[in-house]
Amino acid sequence: MGELLTPLVRYYEISALWVRASTTYRASFWMLTIGGFVLTGVDFVGIWILFHTVVSLGGFSLREVAFLYGGTGLAIALADMFVGRIERLGSMIRLGKLDTMMVRPVPLLIQVCADEFALRRIARVLQALVVFGWASAYVEWSPAKIAMATSMVVSGSVIFFALFIAFACLQFWTADSAEVANAFTYGGNTLTSYPLTVFPGEVVKALTFVLPLAFVNWYPSLYILGRDDPFGFPAWTQVLSPVVAVLMAGVAALVWRTGVRHYRSTGS
Repeated sequence: MGELLTPLVRYYEISALWVRASTTYRASFWMLTIGGFVLTGVDFVGIWILFHTVVSLGGFSLREVAFLYGGTGLAIALADMFVGRIERLGSMIRLGKLDTMMVRPVPLLIQVCADEFALRRIARVLQALVVFGWASAYVEWSPAKIAMATSMVVSGSVIFFALFIAFACLQFWTADSAEVANAFTYGGNTLTSYPLTVFPGEVVKALTFVLPLAFVNWYPSLYILGRDDPFGFPAWTQVLSPVVAVLMAGVAALVWRTGVRHYRSTGS
């Protein structure tokens, strides 16, 4: 058990150093945090304005869309906060910073993800939580639905964790592919913020079988909201998010190990 907790302890220790550094200038910290909360909230304001001209979006009401938005928003906000710094992997390689990390007695992935930890990113978590909480107030909750909602947030976060790590590893082979990774992480968040009924069936199949972002919030939300699957997928797909999260984590771990083994120091 101690061996499993050690990497988490090291992550906490590194991130705590950066938190202390960032909160030294309290006014700057709070302005950035509040500004981040307001800016991330603009996305949902756009959806709210849209519902002034339409009754439903893809057959879903504003509160149901808010539930989808909040679910995926929480997942990517937690992933972005805890592992999002890995998107700077290319810069670390070019500057030789990764070489320095590799000689330290701390797991490399822990160092990369905790480097320059930004507590102000909690603003995105809080914004998504506010929307999710508002939408949840209109759900008829039961113990099974509460368990499903918990599983949805945890599994969705792990799926985004895996995407951040796996696509960041492309930078072991390319000069800089951070924007490619962003297309699948932040772009995936944008896709799953809306009911998938607004997209063609081929897109839904791709988000189910190729890049399984539909398991971040879509399938669990159908169960929680008491909706039948508009695309006719079997009901058991609505409980597969934890399985998909474990598989995605395994793929990300494999890609990370392959990338590190390929790495031959700065300039490789």
